[in-house]
Amino acid sequence: FVIVLSCSNDDDSTELTGTGTVQIEFDNSMAGDDLLLSTSSYTNSQSETLTISRLNYIVSNFRLTDVNGNVFTYPKDQSYFITSEENGNTEAVLTNIPAGKYVSITFGIGVDQEKYLQGAEGQGDFLTEAENTEMMWSWQAGYKFLNFEGTFTSATVKDPTDFKIHMGSHGSSLDNYKETSLSLGTEALVSNDLNPIIHLVVDANNILDGENKISLTEQSVIMVSEEKSPKIAVNTSKMF
Repeated sequence: FVIVLSCSNDDDSTELTGTGTVQIEFDNSMAGDDLLLSTSSYTNSQSETLTISRLNYIVSNFRLTDVNGNVFTYPKDQSYFITSEENGNTEAVLTNIPAGKYVSITFGIGVDQEKYLQGAEGQGDFLTEAENTEMMWSWQAGYKFLNFEGTFTSATVKDPTDFKIHMGSHGSSLDNYKETSLSLGTEALVSNDLNPIIHLVVDANNILDGENKISLTEQSVIMVSEEKSPKIAVNTSKMF
């Protein structure tokens, strides 16, 4: 769900002018509990108990829709962010947003084909950031949209066993880029003086235990999988 914090009196007579900043906080959780890396365990509906050591994912291509249905598209060359629970980088800051009353947000999970097909030289600093945060395979294979790791046990796996879920588009051959749109539930007011914070509560349990059930007992390392990675992509797009 979404929480919007804005320092305003919500006075409709207040004229909104200029530009402002929208800060988007990704509050990672696990089935209703705070996500605590390497210290807490979580049991899903498949009776698998997970201890998570890494949750990194790419968000991109932000668009904001106002009360009148007008859509502001954030500049594409600035619109790629890596959220990393282990590094404490769990926000995306959008600057120079035109003044307005915004009621919904749309963004991508991963890197779209248009960006990838610009080649390594067209990625700018984002390529280096992805390499430094374990969000790349080789350049030919492409970005990891999701890097989800830890250990698990189950009814038949008694000893803690490593799991690794790395989901991406695998170059241009398998496109797992997804987008999600979320209603803010209220108006996020932006102006020279108003810079709202949008808190998105993210349920990482959805990655394996969402619409598509992915069993770690069956397969604990999933990277290049034409069958399972598209299902994980769907699950991940619905964890927000």
